[in-house]
Amino acid sequence: MEQFEELVSRYVGQEHGIAVSSGTAGLHLCVRALGIGPGDEVLVPSFTFIAAANAVRYEGAVPVFVDIESHHLNIDPDRIEAAITPHTRAIIAVHTFGCPADMDAILDIANRYHLRVIEDACEAIGAKYRSRTVGTFGDAAVFAFYPNKQITTGEGGLVVTRDPFLAREIRAMRNHGRFETDEWHQHSILGYNYRLSDINCALGCAQMRRIEDILALRDRVARKYEEELRDLSSLVLPPTELERGRLSWFVYVVRLESHFCMDQRDSIAHELKQRGIGCGRYFAPIHTQPAYAGQPSRQPLPITEFVSQRTLALPFFSRLDDERVCRVTESLRAAIEAAAKQ
Repeated sequence: MEQFEELVSRYVGQEHGIAVSSGTAGLHLCVRALGIGPGDEVLVPSFTFIAAANAVRYEGAVPVFVDIESHHLNIDPDRIEAAITPHTRAIIAVHTFGCPADMDAILDIANRYHLRVIEDACEAIGAKYRSRTVGTFGDAAVFAFYPNKQITTGEGGLVVTRDPFLAREIRAMRNHGRFETDEWHQHSILGYNYRLSDINCALGCAQMRRIEDILALRDRVARKYEEELRDLSSLVLPPTELERGRLSWFVYVVRLESHFCMDQRDSIAHELKQRGIGCGRYFAPIHTQPAYAGQPSRQPLPITEFVSQRTLALPFFSRLDDERVCRVTESLRAAIEAAAKQ
């Protein structure tokens, strides 16, 4: 386990790495280690995986949803300040789909309002903002290694931080609240069974040793998709180049143009599945989920709702070859043409 922690933290450029059972567990431990609890508020995007908001609720705090910007689909810094109240304690900055959030603007706001920052980098290992790797900006950051991620440990996650106090607290909490100096049956703080097994870590070590090769393969697939789809006016494609850093390709998500509706998107997805091509909607907004029916958004989230009704994640993995990419894109073209006639 220690070897895997060292490989990831050294790759990211952080001092401390703590392996945990999942990205969700990592987010929960970060929230708890920062002392966030009942009555506190944490700003999060609604256009992300539900774990980011759930981790806040686990500690009795309130996730406050902030809209996204329309290009990179990350939390919009221009909308953050309007969501801040005297109860706001932190911002969870999600690097959506492996695209780095605008950390300069987010950190500027956090510093002015004395807020903590957690980077949800679960989809973004290897991504860079400016010249720095994501995971080096906030008070702590979380990576995830579920099988659909860039690298996998089967299941697992890892927290990185420069703060030795946070590292010590998180390391103890993942192991039933036992500090490294404690006796075996001594539990100094409330903890959890959030450990990651050595078997999972061994797989992670092997993956980390070839991570740049894996990222390059995924980049090649993304560029092939762009080559095949760039002339299709019905779609908005994800950017393959960033002025402010480097993408780490987690998924390849296209968006239908504004004249399409959600029903047409769903029709296209159904047609692709009928042709044996897996696809999915990324993401269904958190604030629209039944589990959040009692916590309506305080602000309008027009971009989140508009984008989420038109997104479609295409098949995407490191070894997806050109022939199969072309099969997907040809089927997508036919499905879009059929949906446009509805």
